[in-house]
Amino acid sequence: METRYAHHPEDIKTYTTEQLRSQFLVEKIFAEGEVNLTYTHVDRMIFGGVMPKAEALTIALSKELGVSYFLERREMGVINIGGDGVIVLDGVEYDMKCRDGLYVGKGTEEILFYSKDAADPAKFYINSVPAHQIYPIVKIDINNIEPLRLGNPSTLNQRAIYQYVHPNVCQSCQLQLGLTMLEPGSAWNTMPCHTHERRMEVYLYFDMEPETRAFHFMGQPNETRHLVISNEQAAISPSWSIHSGVGTSNYTFIWGMCGENITYDDMDAVKMEDLK
Repeated sequence: METRYAHHPEDIKTYTTEQLRSQFLVEKIFAEGEVNLTYTHVDRMIFGGVMPKAEALTIALSKELGVSYFLERREMGVINIGGDGVIVLDGVEYDMKCRDGLYVGKGTEEILFYSKDAADPAKFYINSVPAHQIYPIVKIDINNIEPLRLGNPSTLNQRAIYQYVHPNVCQSCQLQLGLTMLEPGSAWNTMPCHTHERRMEVYLYFDMEPETRAFHFMGQPNETRHLVISNEQAAISPSWSIHSGVGTSNYTFIWGMCGENITYDDMDAVKMEDLK
């Protein structure tokens, strides 16, 4: 598990492209037969990919957490973006087809990840945050979610937002997790952009062709920076940063948030004339 530390917004004004990428971009999320996690000190979010092949995988502890098992003091959300898989939680199996989600509450000790077909492995993307209350495990099927449909073709941001870990779907302490699909011909995930001072966010960009790129804009509204992102890469967005992206083609992204509240629309809009 790699550790990333928090940064003052004044600091990144002096960063080179490589410094910015090394601190806010995670280039390798999935690797066959491996668990790849990143622990950011921005609200202590842990995120990353679990990609089992023939053998089951689990999340082994490292000293950073100071507990006896991974979810002793944490909750977790999972979305599978690969082949069919199975997650076993304290002996109970949950089938996980592509786009299926799972909320896992604090106190779950055994977590095993399986792929049903090693030739078409599952890709479990996880977000985990500190928790102080036990809530029930909930399996979430994308077909049972009524998406929010926003944007229009004239502004290149027609999209469907699927809320997985959200008060409308299941209880959580502070985690919110969802998936947004852009329609063909749309490129912007959100614009005009916003910040939410009370929450941080992590974006995973995927469903992209090898030659497709997403330009993820970050930084304070009057001092923006950008990251050029390839398929299945993730960006860390601190609370003071905008988090708006545009692609060379349509794409899908998973957003995960944690912080002071679980109010999805608690955000501070940024006027277009204030962007620099």
